[in-house]
Amino acid sequence: MSTEPLRFDTKIAVLLREDLETWQRLNVTAFLVSGLAAQAPEVLGEPYEDADGVPYLPMFRQPVLVFEGTKETLTAAHARVLSRSLPRALFTSDLFATGNDRDNRAAVRAVATADLDLVGLAVYGPRNAVDKVLKGARMHP
Repeated sequence: MSTEPLRFDTKIAVLLREDLETWQRLNVTAFLVSGLAAQAPEVLGEPYEDADGVPYLPMFRQPVLVFEGTKETLTAAHARVLSRSLPRALFTSDLFATGNDRDNRAAVRAVATADLDLVGLAVYGPRNAVDKVLKGARMHP
């Protein structure tokens, strides 16, 4: 078994708007990464098992990096992720007022792309492409 550190040529990143409450940051992050797992199954590792043989679900095979930025940073990142056609998930401020998946999808569908009030964005892809999408964002404290 190799003991070399694993380096990935891809990146999983979440960008959050800097003015979110703590509970909102956690909720948005959880929702966003679930979308990436569904769209890009290669990001999932193998299932876990403890020493007693109890099985656990697989998780991402690589770290999820969380960033924050202004509303303008999110808008710019959104435009860049669309231009690069990378797998992405979004969370808008409207979703805080809904309570289920059907209403969430309807809330997003009701707003034109340019008018989305983004509070979170997740992206997966080649490391350098994701870095370009996140230009202007900073690591979450």
